[in-house]
Amino acid sequence: MPPLLASSALMAGAPAVVLLSLMALGELAPGPGLLALAICIGFAAWLAWFWVAAVSRLGAALRRAAEEEGPFSAPMPIPHLPAIGEIEEGLERLTRSLRARAALVTRLRASDEVVVEALPAPLLLLAADTTMLRANRAARSLFGLQDGSGRGDLGAFKRHPLMAAALDQALASGAPQTVEISLPGTVARELTAQVLALDPPLADGGKLLVVLTDRTAARALDRMRVDFVTNASHELRTPLASLMGFIETLRGTARDDPEAQQRFLGIMAEQSERMRRLIDDLLGLSRVEMSEHQPPEGSVDLAAVLRAEAAAMEPLLAARKVRLTLGIPEAALTAAPADADQLAQVARNLLDNALRHANAEVRLDAMAARQGGRDGVAFAVRDDGPGIAREHIPRLTERFYRVDKARGRGAGNTGLGLAIVKHIVARHRGQLNIESEPGSGATFRVWLPGPAQKS
Repeated sequence: MPPLLASSALMAGAPAVVLLSLMALGELAPGPGLLALAICIGFAAWLAWFWVAAVSRLGAALRRAAEEEGPFSAPMPIPHLPAIGEIEEGLERLTRSLRARAALVTRLRASDEVVVEALPAPLLLLAADTTMLRANRAARSLFGLQDGSGRGDLGAFKRHPLMAAALDQALASGAPQTVEISLPGTVARELTAQVLALDPPLADGGKLLVVLTDRTAARALDRMRVDFVTNASHELRTPLASLMGFIETLRGTARDDPEAQQRFLGIMAEQSERMRRLIDDLLGLSRVEMSEHQPPEGSVDLAAVLRAEAAAMEPLLAARKVRLTLGIPEAALTAAPADADQLAQVARNLLDNALRHANAEVRLDAMAARQGGRDGVAFAVRDDGPGIAREHIPRLTERFYRVDKARGRGAGNTGLGLAIVKHIVARHRGQLNIESEPGSGATFRVWLPGPAQKS
């Protein structure tokens, strides 16, 4: 028999014994006595059922509270019985306390997530098996993750030999690990990673915290400083030597020769303009390389950009007596993410390069194009010039590389235009293809990604 039911039976037992005794002595008639006895037993059963049902509901609520992972905040069913009034008050206080603690925990978790999400340093939280659990906004941007999951190029990062060794060592020893790695790709990234083992692990199983520092821009800046000094000193030596020689001549033998002075001053002006173009291109290339690891933002109508650059080239085309044929659709061709100024520079450099080598015609075409399973846009610049031998094509985008060095310098070519094009296209996560055969002209084709399709 359940304890509460037994207690209720005992409570009703004393009146029942009294009634039976009175009936045995003849002081109470059997009919009324039996009715009174039945009423007493029924009341005891109802009281037992009331206690059992109420306390059972309370026990079920307590079991649910114990089984829940988070703080229990739901109201508990309280048996309204005078005998357990103190229990009722205690449970009410417990319920209010649990609600307050649940609200406090929720606020603290939200505050922590806001702080971690806003940190400029990329943060990754990994499980003991290196499965990624969380990534903040900076980390998602760094690895191209669509959300907090592991989609993106994070797999290559974790599989890097140095990174994998640092993760294993942190798990084995519990000591922080620091490693510098280089991730290959369209744009190589230089990263410093600090791996911290969490003991005990976080509630969601987080065991490893990876704090990243992107050193790509700093390393690129260091390389650019060295390259700038080396390249500038090499390329500027010839025009500077020419200027110094003409200055000495004007001070000496040509001091009183007006005709020679005019000729020499004209050459000096050409050499000065050549140095200006060279310095402008070097500075432009440096700016592009500094931002190459950061993809652009926004979208650009490529067709409008190409039409504007073609119109700006008309005076130069007329001076060289070269015809420009356009194959640009009227509809918009959207590139995204994209930088309008940089795409205009790509078009300008390719048109200028084609103009220098064309015999009679340059053709500019643009179209929608799909590449690598992704929709995008493309444009191609073709010339009818002498063409390029196959062995030169892989090196055309190198700094200061010229197929015909003498002709390139004479045409005002600094040797940096195609290098700038390569780095801008890489920043846009696009592709540059060069096709040419000797005697058949050259085609420079650029593909750029379009807007991401919404699922």
